[in-house]
Amino acid sequence: MKRIFTFSLILLSASFAHAQDVEKSVTLEEVTVKASKVVNKPDGMIIYPTEAQKQASNNGYSILEKLTLANLRIDNINHSITAIDNRGSVQLRINGIVADKQEMLALNPKDITKIDFINNPGVRYGEGIAYVINIVTHRTESGYTIGTDLTSALTTLQGDGMVYGKRNKGKSEWTLSYDINGYRFKGSKSTQLAEYTLNDGSIYTIERNDAESIRKAIAHEAKLTYNWADSTATVFQTSLSGTFNNTPDNYNIKDITDGSRQYRATSRDDDKSYSPVLDIYFFRQFTPRQSITANAVGTYISTQTSSYYDEGTPYQYEVDGKTASLLTEVVYENRLKPFTLSTGLNYSYKYTKNDYRGDASSLTKTNNNRLYAFAEIKGMLKQLRYTLGTGASYIHYTQNGHRYNYWTFHPKASLTYQFNNNLQLSYTYQMRDVVSRIAMTSDATVRTNSMEWTVGNPDLKPSHDMDHRLQLSYNTQRLQTLVEGYYKQCLKPNMAHYERTDDNRFIYTQINQKEIDALDIMAYASYWLLPEKLQMAANGGIYRCFNFGYDYTHCYTSWYYAGNITAYLGKFTLQGYVDNGNRFFEGESKSYNGAYSALKASYTWRNWQFSLSWVNPFRSHYKSYENELLNRNLYKHTIGYSKDSGNQVSLNISWRINRGSRHKSAAQPRNSSSRKALRFHSR
Repeated sequence: MKRIFTFSLILLSASFAHAQDVEKSVTLEEVTVKASKVVNKPDGMIIYPTEAQKQASNNGYSILEKLTLANLRIDNINHSITAIDNRGSVQLRINGIVADKQEMLALNPKDITKIDFINNPGVRYGEGIAYVINIVTHRTESGYTIGTDLTSALTTLQGDGMVYGKRNKGKSEWTLSYDINGYRFKGSKSTQLAEYTLNDGSIYTIERNDAESIRKAIAHEAKLTYNWADSTATVFQTSLSGTFNNTPDNYNIKDITDGSRQYRATSRDDDKSYSPVLDIYFFRQFTPRQSITANAVGTYISTQTSSYYDEGTPYQYEVDGKTASLLTEVVYENRLKPFTLSTGLNYSYKYTKNDYRGDASSLTKTNNNRLYAFAEIKGMLKQLRYTLGTGASYIHYTQNGHRYNYWTFHPKASLTYQFNNNLQLSYTYQMRDVVSRIAMTSDATVRTNSMEWTVGNPDLKPSHDMDHRLQLSYNTQRLQTLVEGYYKQCLKPNMAHYERTDDNRFIYTQINQKEIDALDIMAYASYWLLPEKLQMAANGGIYRCFNFGYDYTHCYTSWYYAGNITAYLGKFTLQGYVDNGNRFFEGESKSYNGAYSALKASYTWRNWQFSLSWVNPFRSHYKSYENELLNRNLYKHTIGYSKDSGNQVSLNISWRINRGSRHKSAAQPRNSSSRKALRFHSR
């Protein structure tokens, strides 16, 4: 029924849009020329937020929440943005520079001129990026800004608070921010049924059900940023930040039914980390057509982790992890005729040292060097716009005597035919080589429970992905729609492999399996029922995938949907959002990330905004995840519940004051292309 409702809403929105277009074509008494709120482009769209959307928003997450972007779940309570189609991560930028949570919370929506939503990123953005959102703002040349953003859950112990200040004088801008967030959850529990097929053919069953648990964490982050800009010709920015995370004494008590035995098992985990980051960015427009961008990011991470688990027999280990990384990048762009050329070079170095002590005694040292080069051209032939690009990486990898050298390639081509100002058809093809995460290449052996162990595979090779994407979109001032077909083929994928030893131990690792095929068909529509007053959006689709391993074949079909409605009532704003979660099948694991729904009411008064949110209403036992392992020798069914995330009521209070502010007319250059370093973590 929900599926029928979703697609009915899409069709109904399209019929409303047609009626409106007809009405506009015959009503000519007085015409006011206005720019379109949404403008199509080959890699996405440019969105001009309405005044109602700006006035009702208090930070960067809040304004994006009201744009109803397709396939994105924007959570202004936990300050996160995730892709519900599971195609990759979302990268946020402000004026072309990669932005973090503190910068998004300090962003004043009233300063926004436009938002560049890229749903088909080019090769310049690197690997794993499915969506890019670039928020373009006015440049403030004088005055100061101070503010705070506080969010606190009223039904559980969870909060996030930030204070910030900004000072502008001439070409210089100083920004200082401090953020503290934490939680203490007691309502997270899971149930698990595990069936182990032993060497003699018998099935050994273990049930693991949580009886009691506590999860708690606290994090601090301070950041100082200096920005110098000469209009749009030259931009220099440097920032220094420090982060401290502490998850002390998290514990879990399980009721175990192990064959004929019944007992309780206890696990305890402690984790501490701190990380300073230095980021230097430079942009120079040295001719009207040519520009250069440079970026360097240095990161150091220190972690101390201890883990204890007693399931029949105690198992304990500690990890002392050190990671140092450096990312440098230079990008050159030239707007030639008849196309624009972009080319760049990226070099990264990462050193990781993990010292495992206790029952998982091991010392792992990893050196990872990666050189990435890309070139891309964009042009137009009458109504046909094209993008052609390719990227290549050389990776040199060493780990405890293992040496690995390999090349990866990332060619991409996109064609877009513009029928008129509203309608366009685009096709994209890309190939990419994907490297597994470091944790799965480590040769350390870690015990998971009484029957299972996890072992890395240093000999993992990159997988080879090929993507095809066909999209038809139609946009007017009141209506945005698209229909998309997506097909992905992955050769030699890094997928799960389970081995059963002669003494009935079950070993999880990853190897290069045969193939993964995936098909995704979706539709999206967003429509202003009442201009500047009432907006609705919905998207839905079907996902089908096949996993071919050397000793297994699995297929899976799932439906997904999301809906959003927003009403602007003067100083009040009402919002409603719902989706049915994220379902996927990888290797031999069928997984589900919980559905999400939220009701929100906000009130704006002078420099204050008060927001009350009700997340996952009427769900006292919220199912946060579900996983099924379908190995021939090991079947596991795990369900996780969270009382803390169900029926969660949160209050947000934000305050911002500006004094002496004066804006320049020009915004940051559109062709900035910096990339921040990945936040590498020790495992």
